[in-house]
Amino acid sequence: MTLHVALVVPDRELWAGEARTVIAKTTEGDIGVLSGHSPVFGILAEGSLVEILPPSESPDAPVTRAAVSGGFLSVASDQVSILAAEAQLSDDVDTAQARQDLEAALSSGATVNGDESAEVKYARARLRAAGQQA
Repeated sequence: MTLHVALVVPDRELWAGEARTVIAKTTEGDIGVLSGHSPVFGILAEGSLVEILPPSESPDAPVTRAAVSGGFLSVASDQVSILAAEAQLSDDVDTAQARQDLEAALSSGATVNGDESAEVKYARARLRAAGQQA
């Protein structure tokens, strides 16, 4: 059994397809979704990764990773909708630009109540999605 997954940003569908598992970080903690999962609605943690594992029938297919700036995750009837304010697939990350964005956000003292700002978290997530240290 597989899940149908759609990763959507405000102006387009970034990725859609079949998956065995979806792993995401919500404000309540990490969630792993398999076929048959009970309905759930969660708020995605700012600057986190979403991992979409390919179906069992496609063991050689790559894992899809996306950095998300925040948004929502909805699960119902083997349909997973990831609605992100901003997102970038790992293959589309310009690591040099992400590093520049991170440095700029850090140098501007980008903290909110002692926590890193959304800009810092998203730049770090983009680097992690691309397999880089953040």
